[in-house]
Amino acid sequence: MSAELLDLIAAGASARELAAAGADPRATEAALRIHATLAGHTRREAELAALFDTASDLARLRDTDAVLQSIVHRARMLLRVDVSYLSMNRPGTDGTYMRVTDGCTSALFKALRLGMGEGLGGLVAQTARPYATADYPTDPRFRHTGPIDEAVRDEGLIAIIGVPLALGDEVIGVLYASDRRTRRFSPAEVALLSSLADHAAIAIDNARLIETIQEHHATIARAQEAHDRLTALVLGGSGVREVAEAVAGVLGGGITVHDATGAELGRSGVAAPQPSAETVAASQSSGRAVAEGGVWTCAVLAGPELLGSITLTGRADLADADRRLFERAGVVTALLLLLRRSTAEAEDRVRGELVADLLTAPQRDPEALIDRARRVGVDLGAGHVVLVLQSGACSRGRLAAAVAGYAALAGLHAEQVVALIPPDEAAADPGKLASMLAGAAGGPVTVAAAGPATGPAGLAAAHAEAARCLRAMLALGREGDGATAAELGFVGVLLGDRANTAGFVRSVLGPVLDYDERRGTELVKTLNCYFAAGGNLARAKDSLHVHVNTVAQRLERIAALLGPDWSSPAGALELQLALRLHRLSQSP
Repeated sequence: MSAELLDLIAAGASARELAAAGADPRATEAALRIHATLAGHTRREAELAALFDTASDLARLRDTDAVLQSIVHRARMLLRVDVSYLSMNRPGTDGTYMRVTDGCTSALFKALRLGMGEGLGGLVAQTARPYATADYPTDPRFRHTGPIDEAVRDEGLIAIIGVPLALGDEVIGVLYASDRRTRRFSPAEVALLSSLADHAAIAIDNARLIETIQEHHATIARAQEAHDRLTALVLGGSGVREVAEAVAGVLGGGITVHDATGAELGRSGVAAPQPSAETVAASQSSGRAVAEGGVWTCAVLAGPELLGSITLTGRADLADADRRLFERAGVVTALLLLLRRSTAEAEDRVRGELVADLLTAPQRDPEALIDRARRVGVDLGAGHVVLVLQSGACSRGRLAAAVAGYAALAGLHAEQVVALIPPDEAAADPGKLASMLAGAAGGPVTVAAAGPATGPAGLAAAHAEAARCLRAMLALGREGDGATAAELGFVGVLLGDRANTAGFVRSVLGPVLDYDERRGTELVKTLNCYFAAGGNLARAKDSLHVHVNTVAQRLERIAALLGPDWSSPAGALELQLALRLHRLSQSP
């Protein structure tokens, strides 16, 4: 074979050119086969290079639209078509829309929407199979519609091939190649376009995964930021209202926090109604937030213990991420309530220990007791009414917690609830306090009071008096009532266990006894003689061996010391009992 013939073969000469050069027919046929094989290899090499470049683009994925645009452009170049484009199925609808195009000039075509089964692309999307046509406008296999045909005519397309973009069994779009002339697409061209479509599907799936990961990361970051903010508020000593405001700011709704009894602890925005017990129980059992009537409720739990609930208004629909964030707010609220309870229990323990020490050994170190009281904000030098409380409707601990809200000090002593309350407070009135505590106790509360008293010793004495008063009240059947030792008078002495006779005598006769001691007078003796004479002044003066006017003057002095009611039936009865006890205490 001559050098001239080899040059012609290398240059891709046609059969006619080879024959004109005098080539043997058999050699010409072999040369053409070699040339076709080499051309096929060259074309396949270009296709593989394009697929490799596409894979490289996917590995460096930054912009999904840019990768898809690159795929569509390569399809146009490799298949040597006028236009290539890619449509996507619209989620939740039966239609597709144009995502990217290359070589397209018609605005009408770029805005085209196809329903499932409409046109060539709609059929590909519906059947998940590739379709090709050499002359789309006249091809009866496809459902032609006015908008589709008009857009195809506007773009001038004739031959069209479409292959599905599939992720598993799901068709997510269609990749097209089109010519503005009649053309038949070979199986190799269908396979090449299908390979590019597979790469496009991977690009879209990667973009979805990256978007999902980014959304998930953003959700986690948002939740973590909210959790850190709420935790910082709790550990920084903020209250329920501040936490509610922070949660409301994150979720964009109104937040209300209730305790286990349904009482509102704090809120931000419009107050939510107290959630029903059934709703709270449903949240408690499921461990999830529950929606009822457009209001979300989450039980606030510490293990199995129900501490309360948190409600969200203004968000009828709550995405799963926000729902979990709301539930996390419930956990933080539980932490806040537990910290508050622990703090309150520690304070109650300190105050309870102080109450016990005050009443058990007030004389041991009174200055230390006064200093301890000062550290919890109580001035023992100021007067306090001492109240002793009892209720059969609740535990002593619950009753102590209820009265603590009204008292300067409250605690348990000798299995009794004891409270110290400033005398100018309404709760210092035992009758009023009994009424005020009945609701919290869930039943009647009996309250006895004594004082006001000052200092450790004085408060201990007042407590003993109040305790006797309480025993007398219970003996009289006055459960659910309130009274002072002075109101019970000598009845308290008679009915109180281990009656304090000296205290009763001092409370009734104290001013007269003190006057006699200071002045050396005989007013107590005058009272004894007066009552012994049945209130007859003449007989009383004989017993005293003084003038009747002297008796009258002494009685006037007694009235000035004891008050005008000393001679009333009740006053006279208490005076005579006190005089009798005084005489007995003076007997050898």
